[in-house]
Amino acid sequence: SMAEGAGAGPRLAELLATGRRLWEEVETGAEPSSGAPAVQDKVRQGLDALQRAAAMVAQLDLFSENEELEEIASADLKYLLLPALLGALTVKQVDLSRRLEHLESARAHFWRFLKVCRSYGLGSFHLPPATTSPPGEEDAGSPSPGVPAAAQPSLMAMASSRQAKIERYKQKKELENRLASMRTFVESGQADEDQIREFYILQIRKWINTSLEEIESIDQEMVILRSRGTAKQSSAPPHSTSRQVRAPLKPFILARDAAQAKVFGAGYPGLPTMTVDDWYEQRRRQGVVSGQCVPQRMPGITDEELQKQQQEKKEEEEDEEALQKARNWDDWKDTHPRGYGNRQNVG
Repeated sequence: SMAEGAGAGPRLAELLATGRRLWEEVETGAEPSSGAPAVQDKVRQGLDALQRAAAMVAQLDLFSENEELEEIASADLKYLLLPALLGALTVKQVDLSRRLEHLESARAHFWRFLKVCRSYGLGSFHLPPATTSPPGEEDAGSPSPGVPAAAQPSLMAMASSRQAKIERYKQKKELENRLASMRTFVESGQADEDQIREFYILQIRKWINTSLEEIESIDQEMVILRSRGTAKQSSAPPHSTSRQVRAPLKPFILARDAAQAKVFGAGYPGLPTMTVDDWYEQRRRQGVVSGQCVPQRMPGITDEELQKQQQEKKEEEEDEEALQKARNWDDWKDTHPRGYGNRQNVG
């Protein structure tokens, strides 16, 4: 089927090789942070190459649901990896305001890859559900209301999943060793067709393991993000990149709920009272909560701005200290009656 698009062959192979090389550079890169602009550039370029390759594969109709693995030409097997590589690079994007969207898209890529592998009988594994349902939807049919069955794993299930993970890890290491020993052989052009075929099938098996692991960790991260309410933020337009100006934190009493806030407020008219939810909401509005609190030095920030940031941070820490002092003073007043220690008028 490759011959149909004259010239598509080499160009397609090139796009896949480029995307793959960029993924490897990002994965094993020396850059300490995946958020570094140079790394994110590679992520973007890699995604671009792989998306173009995937579009060509779809156009050439390279794989169809009703054919057997044997019917795929050995040289074409490597294109089965496209969705897995797309998923792997999609996960590497660091834009916090779009994190949920990126996770959903990466998960869909990994899932598509696993589904195709299943239809060709590659690897025996349990295909995860196609999508994750937001909290509140998945427990509709579960026996105990409010607690999805998945949240009550039996010890047996936990032990067997741990065992499965250990198995998977061993398999992965073994696969990686075999791949490493075959790689130079295949890439130097000395391998015959059977060896090339085996090499690509081993790669696919390795990526099946990776995809299952990735989907598992994506699902965990999505639970955390949704519970933090980041879903609301991700639909909003991303914030301007300049750091929002934050009002310093004035001392106040943190109460668990509104009722407690009333009680506390009565005793200390000088200090405003806030429930935990109010406090969280206020800090979220100021852009403090949800992982944006670390002032990274953005490219192009002047020393003066950096100094200002450090000054703000210092003031914040001083506010923290004032808050702690106020709390200590409150604790002391709780345990010492008014006039305690006033001894000079006592005979």
